[in-house]
Amino acid sequence: MRIINLIFFTILFLISCSQKDQSQYLSAGEKHFSNIQMLTGTGENAEAYFSFGQNQLVFQSSHGAYACDQIFTMNLDGSAKTLVSTGLGRTTCSYFLPGDKKIIYASTHAADSACPTPPDHSKGYVWKVYNTFELYTADADGGNPQVFLPAPGYDAEATVSPKGDKIVFTSTRNGDLDIYTVNIDGSDLTQLTTDLGYDGGPFFSWDGSKIVYRSYHPKTDEAVKRYQDLLATELIEPGNFQIMVMDADGSNKRQITHNEYANFAPFYHPDNRRIIFCSNLNSTDRRHPDFNLWMINEDGSGLEQITFFNEFDGFPMFSADGKKLVFASNRFNKNPHDTNIFLADWVE
Repeated sequence: MRIINLIFFTILFLISCSQKDQSQYLSAGEKHFSNIQMLTGTGENAEAYFSFGQNQLVFQSSHGAYACDQIFTMNLDGSAKTLVSTGLGRTTCSYFLPGDKKIIYASTHAADSACPTPPDHSKGYVWKVYNTFELYTADADGGNPQVFLPAPGYDAEATVSPKGDKIVFTSTRNGDLDIYTVNIDGSDLTQLTTDLGYDGGPFFSWDGSKIVYRSYHPKTDEAVKRYQDLLATELIEPGNFQIMVMDADGSNKRQITHNEYANFAPFYHPDNRRIIFCSNLNSTDRRHPDFNLWMINEDGSGLEQITFFNEFDGFPMFSADGKKLVFASNRFNKNPHDTNIFLADWVE
């Protein structure tokens, strides 16, 4: 009996330790998360997206010997991390292709094997849109990288329809930052946005009928000049992105958020009605803003704050059944400025 009691209390202790380890990653008010796990441990890790089979993640990371982002895959428990880009240049925005035997991502390695020059922050908080980014497809283990739809200018931010028929991406091939779709085999390239300004970060809804994206369209002559001057130096200013939705053919565009903040990284819930996104909405310090996850109905109603961490939470993606959410966060880092990948069970 004493042995049975010892085993029983040992199990209780292990369960309580596990629950403590998981809950330490949560901030007060995060009622939609349970069983949260940190999948990476050091460096800058972001944009982790599920494979079609829902058993792997592909993500970008800079850590250790990798001075700027490279593409990796890993299992959902964080094991088997594998470099799948060339290890040269800078990469961004990776995604599995249907069947999970290939991936697509953007890279600058053909132009220069070294990391490209970082953005000039003397011009404010700006993002770099390198003209040397080209889209590549490769085997899921990183082998056989091939340029996909080569064109002058920036090509990146590619994601894939859950239906497996289309790729959507952002490009300056016509001189401005616009969204395009193309068939998986590279045929039927179609430009979906045409208004002056940045349209990017696109994702399909789970039924493939809509695309959600971030957008900035300058309205005044001064704003137009600043946007064009920055873009001429491969820069954009993300201070006032808004979330937009359009039908998959580019029709029926409508703005979802209406505020003066930076709203980006939108992704549809599998119910095809709600959108989760990242925003510094209500951040009190615009110089060092807090970015949290928020959810909103696609008609703009029902805005709800999801995370309450006081630094950065972003790049969310639901699993196909809506039971898990993967996202990137600065929370509980081992080192200052680290960003790690977290996976949590989603609680309605």
